[in-house]
Amino acid sequence: MNYGFGIDEHDHEGRVITLDMGDFYLVTVYTPNSQDELARLDYRMKWEEAFRNYLVSLDKEKPVIVCGDMNVAHKEIDLKNPKTNRRNAGFTDEERAEFTKLLEVGFVDTFRLLHPDATDAYSWWSYRMRAREKNVGWRIDYFVVSARLAPSVKAANIRSDIFGSDHCPVELEID
Repeated sequence: MNYGFGIDEHDHEGRVITLDMGDFYLVTVYTPNSQDELARLDYRMKWEEAFRNYLVSLDKEKPVIVCGDMNVAHKEIDLKNPKTNRRNAGFTDEERAEFTKLLEVGFVDTFRLLHPDATDAYSWWSYRMRAREKNVGWRIDYFVVSARLAPSVKAANIRSDIFGSDHCPVELEID
């Protein structure tokens, strides 16, 4: 087990754990939030590049499965109100572009792989205004895998029926 990804500036917040599972690496992540008024957006952009480079380096050795709160709704389909959330943390052009870059360097969003057009599929809801009850949410929790694992993905689901926090579990089944 490895904590962090080898860059002190990023590792002190305890956001990444990597497990060597033999045939693949399993990486859990809690991506930094850009915060109100995008106070941490610049830091977030540095973190994104460093994290992407880390995943690419792991992927050179063996396939990678990433799971966690990536704090970005990648496409408009991934949140209830995209127009009113433009330039909010988790839905800035910059954050979304960084997620696109991750996909472009050889990773796959497993939920969108199997459910490309699914709407109203969210993994996080604000505690305010009965958002979960109304399903006004965001899809910010992901399983992302090395592209060479994509054919092994059998199921990728969001378990919105499970309560316990403002997030719900996401699940991945591979063979």
